[in-house]
Amino acid sequence: MNMSLKAADTSNSHGERKGFSLFLLCFGVFMIYLDGTIVNVALPNIQRDLGTGMHELQWVIDAYAIAFACLLLTAGTIGDALGHKKVFLAGLIGFTLSSVLCAVAPSIDVLLIGRALQGAFGSVVIPVSLAVIRGMYDEPAARAKAIGIWAALGGVALAAGPVAGGWLVEAQGWQSVFWVNLPIGAIVSLALIAKMKATPADGSRSIDWLGQSLIILCIAALTFGMIEGNSRGWNDSIIIGSFALSALSLLAFVAWELRHPSPLLPLRLFRNRIFLAACLVNFTAFFGLFGVLFLLTLYLQNVNGLSAIDTGVRFLALTVSIMIASSFASSLAQRISPRTLVPFGSLLAAAALFAMTGIDADSGYASYGWALALLGIGVAIVGTSATIALMTSMPPANAGAASGIANTFRQLSAVVAVALSGSLIAGPHNAGAVTGAADAAVSPFIDGMGSALFLASVVCLAGGVISVFLLRNNSAASRSTLAAAETNRS
Repeated sequence: MNMSLKAADTSNSHGERKGFSLFLLCFGVFMIYLDGTIVNVALPNIQRDLGTGMHELQWVIDAYAIAFACLLLTAGTIGDALGHKKVFLAGLIGFTLSSVLCAVAPSIDVLLIGRALQGAFGSVVIPVSLAVIRGMYDEPAARAKAIGIWAALGGVALAAGPVAGGWLVEAQGWQSVFWVNLPIGAIVSLALIAKMKATPADGSRSIDWLGQSLIILCIAALTFGMIEGNSRGWNDSIIIGSFALSALSLLAFVAWELRHPSPLLPLRLFRNRIFLAACLVNFTAFFGLFGVLFLLTLYLQNVNGLSAIDTGVRFLALTVSIMIASSFASSLAQRISPRTLVPFGSLLAAAALFAMTGIDADSGYASYGWALALLGIGVAIVGTSATIALMTSMPPANAGAASGIANTFRQLSAVVAVALSGSLIAGPHNAGAVTGAADAAVSPFIDGMGSALFLASVVCLAGGVISVFLLRNNSAASRSTLAAAETNRS
């Protein structure tokens, strides 16, 4: 009897410890996801306080997104090689300290360094936290529930970001959207050091550092050309050189990956049409989402003269619709083919983006609020159904790599969307600032925003159309393709 009670107490204690560790992990991830939307609302205030032009404002988003997207490919391997607890804590502490650097930044240059460091450290936290959760729970049902909690908090962070950011900016200035990470990061880090069980390192895992360096160089050079082209001139030798460097880096990356025994990006996965479709639509659908977050923030505050918190509230139609639609999209994906759902979601998102091209300086919220909600529904359907199709088409050995690569394409869409959108609204009036809503600046800004939203609509629609042809293969055929690739490789 006593032994049974003792065993029960031990089991309960172990369960409570795992539950507390899960809470801490999810709270840390919440901070990273929150940063993805909380900073956008602060952009006009950063622009005014630091005296930045449009191209510098674009870098506030893209410095973070480039580092996050590119290093996401390596993060899981680093966690395996060095130990998940150690790497998770390093990422969390590094992200927290980088946030402090952003908060105290006296100039835009220091802020951009801090943002790049935030992206680098944040990229480690997301995949490593999932690996820790998988290791904590042996039972499939318990593991699925834990991952569900992890994903749900990410959705809450996405929805809360604009409103929380607006409230913080109004109350304490733009620096507060970075200061808020200090108490969260410090508390979670200290608690995890004390409570979280250490995980063993796998010294046999090798990291493709050259491949990682080449892909960072490729994306950074491409982004530099797109952002700086307006201010320097598209015929400038530095801009032409940056595009050439990007192309050469990409060619070198592909050549290296084809011969590397443990490649950063297993190119054979692209033989799977469902994987290719998932990467494509993760880019095209979220291209529109990130473009809208960037453009409407500037429009609402600089053209409409709204406060930061009023701006955040207006984004609720978008973020809440993503949360709600993601939940029912999972159920739909069990009954309806992704070949139907992905193009349908893309069509909804494209229609919403096209509707927003009609926004002008006097547009009321009723004229585009519904389009924001429709965009959220479309993006959620695309993202959820494409992810489910991807994971069911992949052999277990390739599932982790495939998911990470598809998520990287989603993050890269933010890089390109902000770079191109900013170029289109900056082009007509150079500096791109419409602070104060001077009539001379508002009209070209509206024209540029309309062009950017039309481009996003076309990109989203094109992704949906192409996916119809890519998704005609069923899961079994895709698995056979990968199996054949593995046989040829060995």
